[in-house]
Order: sequence, then structure tokens, then C-alpha cells
Amino acid sequence: MSETRAVRVVRVSDQGIADEMDVAAVEEPLEIRLHDRSFVVIMRTPGADRELAAGFLLSEGVISGADDLGAVEYCRHPDHAEAHNVVNVFLMGAARERFDVTMEQRRNVLASSSCGICGRTSIDSLQTRIGPVTARSSFAATVLRSLPDRLRERQAVFERTGGLHGAALFTKDGAFVASAEDVGRHNAVDKVVGRLLFDERLPLAAHVLVVSGRTSFEIVQKAWFAGVEIICAVSAPSSLAVELADEAGITLIGFAREAGFNVYTHSARLQA
Repeated sequence: MSETRAVRVVRVSDQGIADEMDVAAVEEPLEIRLHDRSFVVIMRTPGADRELAAGFLLSEGVISGADDLGAVEYCRHPDHAEAHNVVNVFLMGAARERFDVTMEQRRNVLASSSCGICGRTSIDSLQTRIGPVTARSSFAATVLRSLPDRLRERQAVFERTGGLHGAALFTKDGAFVASAEDVGRHNAVDKVVGRLLFDERLPLAAHVLVVSGRTSFEIVQKAWFAGVEIICAVSAPSSLAVELADEAGITLIGFAREAGFNVYTHSARLQA
């Protein structure tokens, strides 16, 4: 499945008007099923769909870790031409026992590339499900300042299309762990978290999640479920993202550049 698709454009410039071919980032629906029953549809860029499904289910509270995951596989029905857009997940353990309740409470909506939940009620609900991040590692400011550029180096499809967001995970010492691109910022985060979930490496203490755009409530929510200590974004956070990061015990950084950055919450983790 390709992440890009050729498109015809009419390019207007000082040199005139010309018909040309360009590339656009692919956006297609991914249906996530639980035990062959439809759970949600997410608009995403194809690729790392199994990881996306796992990360999404973690952030929705459907699973709490790798032990709750059984098979995570593409639909293989020979009569379904769009089988590559369907991932079927089989739950185990406590998640399997909660299956009927989960299906009754599912978000039966078409999730857009920038959707999220919001509000004080949502924060209170999250606090009853997971406690704050208690790890208190030390992170060097010089390392953190370098990470946005290192994320950009791994955004190959963005370089070709200008149409994808990126997310990457680094250790506190700046060692690269994983990255992903997607039309949705939160999808890219789910793909990264899902990969580490499959590797049974959660919670992600002493790690930094770097995102290419602004930080929304939902990105902080996903980082919280994964146990990430620091979120580092190249743009601004929303007010609700700041509030949630504060309550989650997460250090939230915005406007990150080589020259510096802003720290909105829990600055004690930083070393000058």
C-alpha cells in the first residue's frame, strides 16, 4: 500500500500556467474490528495499520497492555477488495472479559484526521482510569533542542508531499527508537506507541515523544497512557493540552527549535 498517490495539478507561477504531475499523501479509512465486529473507522495514511490499531485501543482504554492483545491482523476475506483497510483485533485477558461492555460504549463514529475529545469532564474521567506519570528522569536541554530536526529528517513522505504529520520517540539521551508519519498527528502517535506496545516496552519512562505540529488534548492523552515523560512539539499546545499534561505529570514542551523552546508543565525534569 502506497503512502502517496500521483495527482495532476495546474501550477501557476511567474513563468506562467502549466499542467504537471505531483504527489499527494494518501488518506483512506481504516476500520478497526474487535472479534469481527466493527468498533471504529479512522481516516489515516496506509502503513503500520496494526500498530495504529493497537495504539488507538490503548489510548481508548480498551486494552491496558500487551497482555490484552491476541491476534491483530488484516481482514483476509477474498471477496473484500478493501481488505487492506480493515484490521481485526482479538482481545485477551481482562480486555476480553470487558468485550461486551466495550462494544456497548464504543465510539461508533467516523473519526476525522484531527478529531479528539475535550473538556474538564474528560480529564476527570482519565484520572479515574490511570494515575499520573511518576517517573522523574533528567533530560538535557541540549538533547531536547536537537530532536525536532531529527524528527524532520525521518519525515520522508512529508518531504515529497508536504501533507503528513510526524511523530518520533527518543530516549532521554537522544537515541532514536521509532517514528511514523500520517495525515493525522494523533494517528502518527498511535503508530509509534503501538509499535512499542507490540515490543512490550511500555510504560515509556525516560522517553521523549516528538510531534511535528501542535499538541492537542488527544496527543497528551495518548502519551499519558503510554507512560511518556516528555512531549516535545514544534508548535503550540492548546490550553486543554497544557491542563491535561499538568495533571498527568508530563513535561510539555512547545515551539521547540535548535535555539530553544517553551516549557509549559513539570519543568523540573530539565537540565540546563
